[in-house]
Amino acid sequence: MTFAPLVFKGDHISIIDQTVIPVQERWLSARTVDEVAHAISVMQVRGAPLIGITAAFGLVFSARGIGSTGDEFMESFEKDVETLRSTRPTAVNLFWALERMRALATKLKDIDPAMRNEALTREAENILAEDVDMCLAIGRNGAVLVEQGETIMTHCNAGALATGAYGTALGVIRAAHEGGKGIRVIARETRPRLQGARLTAWELHRDNIPVTVIPDGAAAHIMKSGMVHRVIVGADRITANGDVANKIGTYDLALIARAHNIPFHVAAPHSTVDFSLDSGDDIPIEERDAEEVTTLNGERLVAKGVPVMNPAFDVTPADLIDSIITEAGIARPPYTESLKRLLGKRGS
Repeated sequence: MTFAPLVFKGDHISIIDQTVIPVQERWLSARTVDEVAHAISVMQVRGAPLIGITAAFGLVFSARGIGSTGDEFMESFEKDVETLRSTRPTAVNLFWALERMRALATKLKDIDPAMRNEALTREAENILAEDVDMCLAIGRNGAVLVEQGETIMTHCNAGALATGAYGTALGVIRAAHEGGKGIRVIARETRPRLQGARLTAWELHRDNIPVTVIPDGAAAHIMKSGMVHRVIVGADRITANGDVANKIGTYDLALIARAHNIPFHVAAPHSTVDFSLDSGDDIPIEERDAEEVTTLNGERLVAKGVPVMNPAFDVTPADLIDSIITEAGIARPPYTESLKRLLGKRGS
């Protein structure tokens, strides 16, 4: 088992600050809703499953700060739910975890606050523990797809840093490595925040899994050379038809993989699947600050006055995806049928 990026300490959570990796391994404490919301908003915490886990603990701290019961309690609690909902719009795991906590709080709103708080704490701890188990299962399920000696390309970071531990896409990679398959990994740098170069490479190197970083624009050249055997990425939201929202650059990677007949897989838990949306056209895409593109470490890269677009995610159509690896098994096209069959009532 690899490290956990979040540890619950009773009166606070300790979280690794992902904005300073790999230069530093700095841990932060959060003990209020506002501190949790800030950590998510500025991407000290990132990755769809981990965002949901962190938000769940934010609501634990919310409930502890409200001494009332009944409708008065829920009025204050709902305000904190909305604070956390407003942090990131694309990753559905956030809303899934918040709704799970909100539903329990509604059910227990009239009981003794101490008992209510204890129950909400257990629920957040369950969300964390379940995510770790799901990632381990995703790893086991996906590893069967990987052949001996393969080189796998990935994008962004879908590892321990994005989950409770172990990872989704990197969970598959870890399981294949642990199974003695002698794999290698190529990580795209993932502009503009460089999650592949900063985070994925750091994680894999730390676990002694061979990894090479390439510029985003080098993927087609590397694939044409025959060096890549398959692509595995994570997801921030998957719709009922199998369309996948993931870090910007995933869509073009899927197109390049298809052009070179390279299998393209998505790894994600059931909390990432949003059966309420028919297709990726319905997914809200977060637009982040232009400064992420125009500057680097305080140095300007783009002339002042030049317009910038900075979408954080894109949507990969289901017809470019060879399989979706979940904790319940591997879904294959048509995803409208296979995802429902695999996940059933577990889907959000």
